[in-house]
Amino acid sequence: MKYTIIVAATASEAAPLQYLAPFSGCWVYAHTDSVTGKHALIIYDDLSKQAVAYRQMSLLLRRPPGREAYPGDVFYLHSRLLERAAKMSDKFGGGSLTALPIIETQGGDVSAYIPTNVISITDGQIFLEAELFFRGVRPAINVGLSVSRVGSAAQTKIMKKFAGSLKLYLAQYREVAAFAQFGSDLDASTRFLLSRGARLTELLKQGQYQPLPTEVQVPIIYLDSIPVEQIVRWEGEFRQHLASSQKALLAEISKGTVTAETEKEIKRVVEEHVAAFTA
Repeated sequence: MKYTIIVAATASEAAPLQYLAPFSGCWVYAHTDSVTGKHALIIYDDLSKQAVAYRQMSLLLRRPPGREAYPGDVFYLHSRLLERAAKMSDKFGGGSLTALPIIETQGGDVSAYIPTNVISITDGQIFLEAELFFRGVRPAINVGLSVSRVGSAAQTKIMKKFAGSLKLYLAQYREVAAFAQFGSDLDASTRFLLSRGARLTELLKQGQYQPLPTEVQVPIIYLDSIPVEQIVRWEGEFRQHLASSQKALLAEISKGTVTAETEKEIKRVVEEHVAAFTA
């Protein structure tokens, strides 16, 4: 918290204060870090409340209401706010501001007015689903509705190569799993998809404050033959095995590129550990 500034307008505050709070946060950055060339992250929690406050003000001012009773310029409200997140030129200090807006959806409806407005402005979205959260899938990311317009440009080369099909598998798994509940006669490809999707979902669970380096994430993706209920234990033991006995392999993966020989070595290490685990 040493380098954190909180600009708060709680629910008990007047609507104009809730409306101005996000702009005040930008003002703090503009008059401090941007001048000195520093980089900052601003988190808006959340812009849905700001839009509601702006709607209250507009209705009190007798401005014509539009969709969902919001005024017609509510899109401009958020676009001018989020477009303040930018990389400054050297002439203006060289600092940068990254914005992370949070939007609350009603009943998971991502097609509502405010969510669609903000989605159209940002470089992508991560959709968190309450149903997944209560099922123990954390972070509870809905892969099908989460999108990155930056895409693979933000990934390392090695992660781009090995994780390219992960999102497709997970999205298909969610769709197929819903229909599989109503039928027992499934073909081999569907059973494989369900099995792999369940394993990937279990593998991608992550505890709070437990980030994984790329060189550890890549070998774990190769897992495809451990029962779902044992994956958490296998992953913990496998990570310990990598740290203690495969330091050279981790160092090779951390370089960002993987040769055919390294890929074979990864598969060999995973297969040997799976065999020892299931013995």
